[in-house]
Amino acid sequence: MYKLGIDLGGTKIEAILLDENLNTIQRKRIPTPQNDYHKILNAINSLVVNILENVDDYSVGICTPGAISKKTGLIKNSNTQCLIGQSLKEDLENKLDKKISMENDANCFAIAESVIGAAKEFDVVFGVIIGTGVGGGIVINGKIHLGRTNIAGEWGHHTLHQNGNNCYCGKQGCVETYISGPALEKRWKELTGKSQNMPEIIQNLENSKSKQWKNEFLENFGFGLANVIDILDPDVIVLGGGLSNIDFLYTEGKESVYHKVFSDLVDTPILKNQLGDSAGVFGAALL
Repeated sequence: MYKLGIDLGGTKIEAILLDENLNTIQRKRIPTPQNDYHKILNAINSLVVNILENVDDYSVGICTPGAISKKTGLIKNSNTQCLIGQSLKEDLENKLDKKISMENDANCFAIAESVIGAAKEFDVVFGVIIGTGVGGGIVINGKIHLGRTNIAGEWGHHTLHQNGNNCYCGKQGCVETYISGPALEKRWKELTGKSQNMPEIIQNLENSKSKQWKNEFLENFGFGLANVIDILDPDVIVLGGGLSNIDFLYTEGKESVYHKVFSDLVDTPILKNQLGDSAGVFGAALL
């Protein structure tokens, strides 16, 4: 049976077709229609029809921004706002006339890295997304662990500092409000007065203000992942998202995590992903 994966992103929709040995048969990308739910449905349908020409026996997996509410079956917590409150899974099943599997981007990232990426030698995998937001997915023995209400792995909304930064979720002090890209850029501007993006910031870590910024980042990164290790004790942590390209997270960042874990032995590997921005589409196919 062939495996079709669709990665629905904010700017692009990508499809991949794998054979039973996980070899890539076809792969295509198209722009994501903006702010129009029905155009997104039609774009996905057209892409699927195009890539499945002369293919009969296949499964379909979809990687989405946001998650499906176990209570309503509708999309929630999506940064593609036109998806929120929509019955995306049901609507796509009706349009494609096919049962599909659907998971959020963090879960797709985690399953892809655990099966064919950096974590393929490990049984309990915690996949981390650090970019515009902060998310996570858990894979145990090759299967995504969703939890009772589909929120397993959501470490980005653990409370890091009581009465801390306001978060869009309605709480204060969430991990995401301290170590996401936008949060770090905002803190950089507060300390230096400069509006710069993350790559520019990483190239300018020289003066005293930047040292304070980096130390705060490492402390918050350390406490956030140490809490995850204390609760889950995974065999490996794999970092993904734009901030996973920051080299010091695998040296000084790892040491910051280790110093905060509740154990006399801490050797949890913290690895960089191998699949980059392809993890979502491979993960969707593997669902």
